[in-house]
Amino acid sequence: MKTRFILINTSHAGNVGSAARAMKVMGFTDLVLVAPRWNNVLRREETIQRSSGALDVLANARVVATLDEAIDGLHHLCATAMTPRDFGPPTLEPRPHFAGLAAEHKQNADFGVGFLFGSERFGMRNEDVYRCHTCLSIPTDPKFGSLNLGAAVQVLAYDWRQALGGLATMLPAVDMAVVDKSAAQEPTPLADAQQLAGLLDHWQQSLTDIGFLDPEAPKKLMPRLNQLFNRAQVTQEEIHILRGIAKTMSQVAKAAGQKQD
Repeated sequence: MKTRFILINTSHAGNVGSAARAMKVMGFTDLVLVAPRWNNVLRREETIQRSSGALDVLANARVVATLDEAIDGLHHLCATAMTPRDFGPPTLEPRPHFAGLAAEHKQNADFGVGFLFGSERFGMRNEDVYRCHTCLSIPTDPKFGSLNLGAAVQVLAYDWRQALGGLATMLPAVDMAVVDKSAAQEPTPLADAQQLAGLLDHWQQSLTDIGFLDPEAPKKLMPRLNQLFNRAQVTQEEIHILRGIAKTMSQVAKAAGQKQD
């Protein structure tokens, strides 16, 4: 479906750039500005910087004088507002509304949806809200519900993209030759029960040497370590590493004792 983001009377150039960035990362490109504060807002340095590379969205964006021009060709209009109006379209949360909207018009590629955002200073005018089919209210902390314009665009763009089926996760490319080579390598052999028992004996002595284990009151330390190593499925190579650690602990403890003497 066609999707258009419409910013009405935008006063901060940086927010236009942020909105373009939010749209681009969700795969949307149709941006229209209605009577913004700056006629050259799409070319201002702050706009370009805040777009973080979404220059194609800015290049294709349009600046129009009236809301009528901005909504031309659209079939369903969604206003955005923090608080419900006493009169006008129903106020709904984005996700449930988007789910029904996307399902209802999924097969109609010409169906156009517009998201309207008001001025940062005073939001959307009542007369503009009344022209919409629904008023979207993003659930926020009731004690602090004010969203930056770019952040609001990002939230709605994400929820709408998810309702439309989402985007494929961009996983890093995999070198299959490397994968095949790794798969052909022999797996590292696991330590057997005898090797694990030897490791535990070694650690028991080393932990005693450093004063961590009291032989008179060992409690369940060694059985717990046994369970830990069993869960870890320790390999023979790892047995050598762990024995090396145990050996070093005993050596350090012995050296410290001699120094004290």
